[in-house]
Amino acid sequence: MDWSSLGGIALALIGILLGQAIEGGKIGSLVQPAAFLIVMCGTFGAVLLQTNTKSFIAGLLMVRQIFSTPIDDRQALANRINMWSHFARKEGIFMLEPYLKKETDPFVKKGLQLMIDGTPPEKLRQICAIDMHFYEVEQRNAAKIWNAAGGYAPTVGILGAVLGLIHVMENLSDPSKLGSGIAVAFVATIYGVGLANLLFLPIANKLKLLIQNEMMRREMLLNAWVSIASGDHPKVVEERLLSYLR
Repeated sequence: MDWSSLGGIALALIGILLGQAIEGGKIGSLVQPAAFLIVMCGTFGAVLLQTNTKSFIAGLLMVRQIFSTPIDDRQALANRINMWSHFARKEGIFMLEPYLKKETDPFVKKGLQLMIDGTPPEKLRQICAIDMHFYEVEQRNAAKIWNAAGGYAPTVGILGAVLGLIHVMENLSDPSKLGSGIAVAFVATIYGVGLANLLFLPIANKLKLLIQNEMMRREMLLNAWVSIASGDHPKVVEERLLSYLR
């Protein structure tokens, strides 16, 4: 569990609710299902309109990464790479088959297989670079839905406020209905601005960071494979890996 993500959300909510209480307001007044429905459905409806279904669903599923502890396995990966390098230098690249069977990451398996198959270094770089490019495009397109949600939510909140005011205008003759309309009007704006700046945009930025870290990991692998395939000494491979472990 990534406690920094949970702590950030908790701190933001506590600050808002505590501030509301200090000002003498009731916390229950911020709970308006109608306003929440308007903002959430309007925001994600607009996001779905601008993107394809595959990227939309992938973006929603990526939220799980925000709350799971990020795993930095670069050191362990570097150790395995050094093992491959020494073994390939001693026994030959074609003898790396046993190591291939132990890997579960599709990208790692692909690179190792290309090396074992005797793919020339530059051709190996081209193939893996294309794979990395489309992976990054796919991941960033999915993450963009949260950026889009952060952009649409405040405007949809204003739309909810206008709807609430319309409800107020329609019931000026009935004072008992004015309170709910005014509440929806103001709370919808709070939901729109709050969700955008305290949830949607932070999620988008954290997903970008996670994608960037994964691309650095894959770049480290790619450069190591090309170096091993080129017949570089294991010490050279190790020195190149150190640049990614700082």
